[in-house]
Amino acid sequence: MENMLRSIFKFMNKTFMVPLFRLGLGVYIGNPFTGYIMVLKTIGRKSGLVRYTPVNYAIWKGNIYCMAGFGVRTDWYQNLQANSHLEIILPGGSLAGTAEDASHSEEFYSIVWKILKNGGFAGFFAGFNPYRISETEFQEKVKDYPLVRIRPIGVGNGAFDAGGWFWILCFAVTVLIVWLIVR
Repeated sequence: MENMLRSIFKFMNKTFMVPLFRLGLGVYIGNPFTGYIMVLKTIGRKSGLVRYTPVNYAIWKGNIYCMAGFGVRTDWYQNLQANSHLEIILPGGSLAGTAEDASHSEEFYSIVWKILKNGGFAGFFAGFNPYRISETEFQEKVKDYPLVRIRPIGVGNGAFDAGGWFWILCFAVTVLIVWLIVR
């Protein structure tokens, strides 16, 4: 099941998510239903080539956090272990930063919970409902997820990021366009 899920994500990311973000259209994707997504731009640990990977994220105290949902075997996580410098494409713009493992930080559980809630439907792929699970059960299920803290210079929540309001306009326009096309 995990391999099939990884294959689906890989296909969707390569053909849909990354091109939209690279075109500056990432703002039209993120909302509470589809999840808030950013794209990591890392350097491949073996190839040395630029790699783009969409991930769910949370912003907290001026840092950006993401987690490797498939564990330490996740390629982008291994790439960051080899080279911690990266660029990220947020819905509101791009920035550079340095990644560090935050898996043993005091904010681990609260940030992972935010990321899963920010993940929209993807948050449920962890195997539980992040809105209804008990704290004890949650901590047991996510304890082995790698959490990455990205330390940028001068970032804050914008209208296009998680917690912003612009998604309402984008969602309304999208519904209107789909309705017009279907009609």
